[in-house]
Amino acid sequence: MTRPLLLRGGRVIDPGRGLDEVLDVLLADGVVARIGRDLEAPEGADVRDAGGLVVAPGLIDVHVHLREPGGEHKETIATGARAAAAGGFTAVCAMPNTDPPVDDPAAVGFVRAAGARAGGARVYPTGAVSIGQAGERLAEIGEMVAAGAVAITDDGRPVSDAGLMRLALEYSRTFGIPVASHCEEKALSRGGSMNEGIVSTRLGLTGIPNAAEDVMIARDLILAELTGGRLHVQHVSTARGVAMIREARARGVAVTAEATPHHLTLTDEAVDGYDTNAKMNPPLRTAADVEAVRAGFADGTLDVLATDHAPHHYDEKEQAFDDAPFGIVGLETAFGLCMTELVEKGVLTLPELIRRMSTNPARAFGLPGGTLAEGTIADVSVLDPSAAWTVDPARFYSKSRNTPFAGRKLRGRAALTIVGGVVVYDVAAPPPRQPALERRHA
Repeated sequence: MTRPLLLRGGRVIDPGRGLDEVLDVLLADGVVARIGRDLEAPEGADVRDAGGLVVAPGLIDVHVHLREPGGEHKETIATGARAAAAGGFTAVCAMPNTDPPVDDPAAVGFVRAAGARAGGARVYPTGAVSIGQAGERLAEIGEMVAAGAVAITDDGRPVSDAGLMRLALEYSRTFGIPVASHCEEKALSRGGSMNEGIVSTRLGLTGIPNAAEDVMIARDLILAELTGGRLHVQHVSTARGVAMIREARARGVAVTAEATPHHLTLTDEAVDGYDTNAKMNPPLRTAADVEAVRAGFADGTLDVLATDHAPHHYDEKEQAFDDAPFGIVGLETAFGLCMTELVEKGVLTLPELIRRMSTNPARAFGLPGGTLAEGTIADVSVLDPSAAWTVDPARFYSKSRNTPFAGRKLRGRAALTIVGGVVVYDVAAPPPRQPALERRHA
């Protein structure tokens, strides 16, 4: 039994209920017990002053890579769950492209158990679409769902076989889960390391055209319409992709889609100097694509913000650009980037941002949370929208530091992260500065 927790005098924003006013929030017995003015603190309660802060339903990230099993030198479930909490996230969905992949109920159970022990954000496992993520045979979807998988995806690899993708979408209807799709036509992206365009030509790097993403988005939207299955399009980065998803939603196709902070804030110009921390898949695109992704995020076409948190060890990123892996860490910078680049610049209001970081992800993946309605789980993010800070990777909770935002001055960060009524992160007790990373093969 945990002590009751009273958050007093915060700006309570619950987008799903249209709530935005200064109130008290009482958490007790793992649920939201009461919301109102001048609430009396129960005996023995922990009372926190939330004046000047925002009290919101816990932020949820439906797209993270926690690397365990097999990649523990990059991240573990425990370090990833703590990094998520430091970013204000109360729950994350772990991608299955580990070593070995999460493609059976035992592996799903392992991720669930490790997440429960971590003591940070909740960790929800996803299962692979195909056995071994080889794209050939459908994994045991029903058994993985029974073991706790909340979605299926071969993220990290596209499902190239259209027939297999059709089957996956049909199964998604049966089990009430989404199929999260990494949309990439490998025949068009093979050998590429950044966006195809003027910058790649100047740098002498092989480019990845927008068409590599657009072709697969078009295919999956058609299959979702054919099957009635639930499609979730991951990390949308192109203007045409946004337009196709907008048109499909207007036709009633059951599709949700995500934007990442990096595709909302950076262009392929960030690769100048061959910065491997700006290497990601899909790649950073042109300014026109960024504007289209922002517009799609603002109008709700891209209704979910997800980080695609992809940690890599220092040695791996310190290679020639072509040889370095794709991906950046994102859990601890997401809210600050979105506050600074989207809310402060008038692209979104703060309640709209919270909707895309909490309410909509919960609905898209059928997860608990996303609301502060009385009786719901006590997963709460207490956010300081005015806090000024500078991104310092040495202070990350994540095991990896691969971010292109080092040194960036941001406004807005988590003050408290509360999971099940328990404070799992408090900005007043930050982590100690970590020592410099050792090389793996020194």
